[in-house]
Amino acid sequence: MAHELHDTCIEACDSCASACNHCAAACLAEPDVQAMARCIRLDLDCAAMCQLAAAAMQRGSELAPQICGWCAELCDACGTECMKHAHEHCQRCATACKACADECRRMPQMAPADVPARVGGDLSRAAH
Repeated sequence: MAHELHDTCIEACDSCASACNHCAAACLAEPDVQAMARCIRLDLDCAAMCQLAAAAMQRGSELAPQICGWCAELCDACGTECMKHAHEHCQRCATACKACADECRRMPQMAPADVPARVGGDLSRAAH
């Protein structure tokens, strides 16, 4: 099954989505929410992308390698932003983002031979 090949990456994506959702909620409870606005936005975007990446791998989507590439980029951005904040939830989120980005970058190398392992490009051509 396709998803078994990517279990480690799927688990990293699931953990990162959970950490990002928790971080966003915790940021909303901080005294200066406005100062956390970028962190919250990136947390929510990252959580959604991680959930998409995990689902794509579970389904064996032919676009999973590209999605994981984008997920790694978003995890990098979210992790970098979270590292700027001393809050424990931000630090945990940054750690989860780093682990997920690392796994997502390895994912295309684990893709079956019949799945294109390229990142970026024209999605209309990748689906044919």
